[in-house]
Amino acid sequence: MSKDLNSTNYIPGTCNIGKQEIRQRQVVALIGAVLTVVVGIGLLSNEDPNPPRFFIFFPALVFAIGFVQSRKKFCLAYGFAGTFNFGRLGKASRVASIEDRKADRKTAINIFMQSAALAFGITVVYTTLAFIFN
Repeated sequence: MSKDLNSTNYIPGTCNIGKQEIRQRQVVALIGAVLTVVVGIGLLSNEDPNPPRFFIFFPALVFAIGFVQSRKKFCLAYGFAGTFNFGRLGKASRVASIEDRKADRKTAINIFMQSAALAFGITVVYTTLAFIFN
């Protein structure tokens, strides 16, 4: 099976969302990025000399999940649920094949791990810079 990433069709383990769903993931990434900046500034302006700067991880994870999903054209929640959507937002269809659901779950786990790694990297960079410049 061809892995055409510009496809508007479900491709097991590769593509399970259409343009509207991708746009929704981009909005989530933007919200996560804004939250990351706001929390980061809040932690830097805190009176406590050593605030728990690792809390930046959580908004960074929101950003990372939205970002990775939009880039991969794959929703990890749909992957775990065994569904896909190329129509209106929230109008998911069920994946019929057990093999396809397994491929989707594997991709969903992979996307979560990539997102967690990206959020961890952001946390390390932020914490290091905050330590150096504070």
